[in-house]
Amino acid sequence: MRKQSRIHTVVIAGPGIMGASFAQIFAKWYDRVYLYGVSESSLEKADYLISINQKAQVEQGALTQAESQALLERITMTTSKDCFAQADFVLEAIPEKMDVKHTFWEEVSRLVGEDVVLATNTSGMSVTEIAQAVCRPERFAGMHWVNPPHLIPLVEVIAGEASADETLDILCDIAVSLEKKPVRVYKDPTGFILNRLQYAVVREAFHCVEMGYASMEDVDNVVKYGLGLRYACIGPFETIDFGGIDIFNKVGSYMFDALCNDGGLPRLLKEAYEEGKCGVKNCNGFYDYSDGKDQTALARRDAAFIAVCNALYGKPKS
Repeated sequence: MRKQSRIHTVVIAGPGIMGASFAQIFAKWYDRVYLYGVSESSLEKADYLISINQKAQVEQGALTQAESQALLERITMTTSKDCFAQADFVLEAIPEKMDVKHTFWEEVSRLVGEDVVLATNTSGMSVTEIAQAVCRPERFAGMHWVNPPHLIPLVEVIAGEASADETLDILCDIAVSLEKKPVRVYKDPTGFILNRLQYAVVREAFHCVEMGYASMEDVDNVVKYGLGLRYACIGPFETIDFGGIDIFNKVGSYMFDALCNDGGLPRLLKEAYEEGKCGVKNCNGFYDYSDGKDQTALARRDAAFIAVCNALYGKPKS
């Protein structure tokens, strides 16, 4: 298989929010990046997203204006599948529909070189099932990034049943070359690791609000100023070691039974969806993002992410 050191041309398939970020990430470190989309309109939207992200990174000092311009010049947007024949690595970020992914990989896995490693950025779909459409599935695995991926370091590398260990090694090497923090996930569990933890927290957060224990804003504040701050520095098992296994065993003897274990969607989440709320993307969520407050919120989020990452891991190298 083509090792990370032999990768010069990268193809990102899917010019959505994640794909637009991927193009920027790879263009910072690799010679040429193709951002493939099925329509010119989708590529125009990606170009707009990239311009916003680059402006924020320059303003926050993560990139100089010259570095940003050089990065942009290494990105080529295209609707032509000819780009896949030139690929040294392909990362797919198309819609989360199994039939769509199968159709895509059935064709693309035969357009690329036989030694090219392939990855899907699914957020929780079965890597093993997606791989059923891939030619030579041993070179295929999951590569789950966290939104916004140009700012968040974590990358989950997920093994499907057919994924070779060498494939996982190469994907981890690619992540490290991008100054990301890869973790390996085996057995292809639903939601992998991050989303399993995230949705456990989300379920309990909704439960606390639905039971009247606290407001949404205060639940958010508990995470931002307490739990999240702690977990930005140490993980749950480290937290237990610092707090004391004996203490967590004692408190856990009554806490676990008190937590919400309901299946299905939380009532408040389901109601918000049925009311047409989509959050920042349509300026209507659990908070108000109308009249430009969406852009303010995104800028504030990105500035905070950059500051936290710089504080914990140091400013990224140019």
